[in-house]
Amino acid sequence: MSPLSEPQIIAAEERLRQAMLHSDVAELDALIAPTLLFTTHWGQRLGKADDLAIHRSGSLNLQELTPVDQQIQLHEQFAVVSVQMQLRGEYEGNVVDETLRYTRVWAMSSARVLQVVAGHASAVG
Repeated sequence: MSPLSEPQIIAAEERLRQAMLHSDVAELDALIAPTLLFTTHWGQRLGKADDLAIHRSGSLNLQELTPVDQQIQLHEQFAVVSVQMQLRGEYEGNVVDETLRYTRVWAMSSARVLQVVAGHASAVG
């Protein structure tokens, strides 16, 4: 198995960002591992089905998702990304204007597809 590359992770992060911005459920389905373990900045644990349901329902409508300060750690079989994001939009009818830091773990599936297997979000002061 060849190691992951930084350009590969940068491209995957951008695909994920665009899919989140446009609530592209098909693309999110491809980018998120079936066994996703994600912790929100409210401390809620979400799986893949939960994440997709939020986008599918239309309850999340992002107008801005701007990354800054992205750092990538490459390992032989996975990569860890830490990125700060400015979010603007609406969630369940409430205005969202937050800065969050995401940590995501990307790994290659057995089908040789790069997917997010774990993640965490924290509010930035």
